Amino acid sequence: MAKGILAKKLGMTQIFDEKGRVVPVTAVLAGPMFVLQKKTKDRDGYDAVQCGFFDKRAKVTKEPQKGHFKKANVTPKRMIAEFDLDNYADLTVGAEIKCDTFSVGDVVDVGGYTKGKGFSGAIKRWNQSRLKMTHGTGPTHRSLGSTGANSDPSKVIKGLHMAGRYGNEKVTIQNLKVVKVDTTRNVLLIKGAIPGPVGGFVVVSSAVKGGGQKAKG
Repeated sequence: MAKGILAKKLGMTQIFDEKGRVVPVTAVLAGPMFVLQKKTKDRDGYDAVQCGFFDKRAKVTKEPQKGHFKKANVTPKRMIAEFDLDNYADLTVGAEIKCDTFSVGDVVDVGGYTKGKGFSGAIKRWNQSRLKMTHGTGPTHRSLGSTGANSDPSKVIKGLHMAGRYGNEKVTIQNLKVVKVDTTRNVLLIKGAIPGPVGGFVVVSSAVKGGGQKAKG
């Protein structure tokens, strides 16, 4: 059965498995997550469970949002997402979901936004090559170069790799293994790297391709 939880990236570290091998892991603060609203097909046009995670100051929360959180009897939350999940359908509004929804060995997908690098050139953004650094090249060592022919088609080809905003894109890393569940601190240790900077928010859910089954090895 599909599962999911909102989480905050704490950083990377390493642990040792039962055979003494080093396992690189990413620690995430997974929950507690609270049910804010249950959407139904009759009223909203689709079935979903809306959840909130990580406290937010009431001072910076808009009044309509305050009413929404008050109706669910929870404090304002920074991250809100909807889950189309069967196993959360029985939960009531205001119910708490913790990291123990996952167990050791589960295969998960982790989605988040990558680090934003700002405006970057084609070399950094697309790994293009520069010109030679010897004499005769001119001050164009890191320039883009030709962007198309003049006569035909007389335009810049759509999708051409050029300079622009680099990073801050939604990325999902699939089929990662949960190696430890710390219910005391609501922390999951997930094998490998996940998207985003330390302190960034991510969504941990059952693997789409792995079917949410236990990982091997």
